[in-house]
Amino acid sequence: QVNLVESGGALVQSGGSLRLSCAYSGSIPRILRMNWFRQTPGSERELVAGITNIGTTTYTDSVKGRFTISRDDAKNTMYLQMNSLKSEDTAVYYCNAVLFGASSEYNFWGQGTQVTVSS
Repeated sequence: QVNLVESGGALVQSGGSLRLSCAYSGSIPRILRMNWFRQTPGSERELVAGITNIGTTTYTDSVKGRFTISRDDAKNTMYLQMNSLKSEDTAVYYCNAVLFGASSEYNFWGQGTQVTVSS
């Protein structure tokens, strides 16, 4: 079991920056990887960026070069630094943790934080 709490969402102008945080607690050693997803009304949740427990990162093409995902295990916090924000980045952003179990993986989600980019 892992508890995830996001923060940092806000209204920002196009071209601006935000840093999202995801504080995690619980069965931390069982975390395989953590991700940031985002979702807009009427759309499926989209994987934005991911980071494994050895620090390997991945990004969806639309955010490469603008967003940076990181983890600080000393603070039990994951971050998403978002620069050069665009109106199409507007969404609810969710923190996700994938844990390993006896025979499968388990997903845990935060409650989401709203990011609104005004043009």
